[in-house]
Amino acid sequence: MAVTEPAPVAVPAVHEGILRRQSLRESAARTYARSLPIVPVRARGMTIEGADGRRYLDCLSGAGTLALGHNHPVVLEAIRRVIDSGAPLHVLDLATPVKDAFTTELFATLPRQFADNARIQFCGPAGTDAVEAGFKLVRAATGRSGLLAFTGAYHGMTAGALAASGGAEDVRVTRLPFPQNYRCPFGIGGDRGAETAARWTESLLDDPKGGAPAPAGMILEPVQGEGGVNPAPDDWMRRMREITETRSIPLIADEVQTGVGRTGAFWAVEHSGIVPDVMVLSKAIGGSLPLAVIVYRSELDTWQPGAHAGTFRGNQLAMAAGTATLSFVRENQLAERAAMLGARMIARLQALATDHPSIGDVRGRGLMIGVELVDPEAAPQGGSPEPPPAPALAAAVQQECLRRGLIVELGGRHSTVVRLLPPLTLTDEQATAVVDRLADALAAAERLPHRRNTTGSIR
Repeated sequence: MAVTEPAPVAVPAVHEGILRRQSLRESAARTYARSLPIVPVRARGMTIEGADGRRYLDCLSGAGTLALGHNHPVVLEAIRRVIDSGAPLHVLDLATPVKDAFTTELFATLPRQFADNARIQFCGPAGTDAVEAGFKLVRAATGRSGLLAFTGAYHGMTAGALAASGGAEDVRVTRLPFPQNYRCPFGIGGDRGAETAARWTESLLDDPKGGAPAPAGMILEPVQGEGGVNPAPDDWMRRMREITETRSIPLIADEVQTGVGRTGAFWAVEHSGIVPDVMVLSKAIGGSLPLAVIVYRSELDTWQPGAHAGTFRGNQLAMAAGTATLSFVRENQLAERAAMLGARMIARLQALATDHPSIGDVRGRGLMIGVELVDPEAAPQGGSPEPPPAPALAAAVQQECLRRGLIVELGGRHSTVVRLLPPLTLTDEQATAVVDRLADALAAAERLPHRRNTTGSIR
């Protein structure tokens, strides 16, 4: 396939002008643009080139959207094929050959026991809309309104999704403890911490004075992403499935960021072997274009026509790009490669902690990796044995990474977890370069002067 020659790169003055106009014109709600002051003009695979001529290794990947990296040839070819065919690009929820191919490929990747008795609903193009659809579905099917969610969760930015996320202020959802080895809410971690969290959940649901309204469903992330890259233990996932199943509570697995090979399995629920009642899917399923769906047990399909709609449910280009991406990941066993490369990168990052006590923890699954940064010289707080978080150090590491041509994002409770979400197509050499650049950035950030605040953390 012929590759179109990219447009000329803008000069640095143009780069600065674009950034200045963005700052003047765009809202105060902008996020990534604040910590990543770059102007991408072309990209291929894992590499982005900015308007100032600098090149970067992209470990953000559209917040996990770009399973195959930027402008992968199979994705571009799929998009061109639809455009050249004269097919309609906007069809609401009408059936088309492009849509049929997408649903066929998607169902072929799902756990067999789930796919054989499933229905799909195309939602608005963002994952948060699919979360809302999942909530509406289980509420309609059960006749109940309460929801169960977990501390540290992130499910999107619309009202219902925010209410189920960890930062909710107007809480209308019953909040349950999510198990963590590092900073365990019960101070014990490991298997005991996960078992305690499960027993707490079970006790609350069975306590007539527990204060939890009858739940229409439970939503969880197999790996919490924005919450700090916290993988759910497999045994705990199985306990949640058992707890919900015996109480007729639909279980919703939010696979918006964990799906399509990201964690080392095609879908993260496959690590534990559970079969949820609802799966929320977005990001990588659109092959870099906006697409979101829910797939669910057919017994839940009780809502009326129009119960959940949206003008842009029929994005033909996204479906074509998504089909190409799903097929490429499946045929080339990229989930298995993500498991292998991720384990190698995590091992190298854990080895760095020997010389860098500011690394409190390294964790993740597949190519969903987090490095939590702490202030090792400050006293632990609140009875926790771990050193306090170091948000200023993490911010400095992010900027030092950018200076070295590496794009990373921060997450976790205090934005102290450096998150790595490289494309599944990264090479061995790129994986090595990512860890090397991060190690250099950390060493440089540790040398910067910091002053302590009243809580002991550095800033």
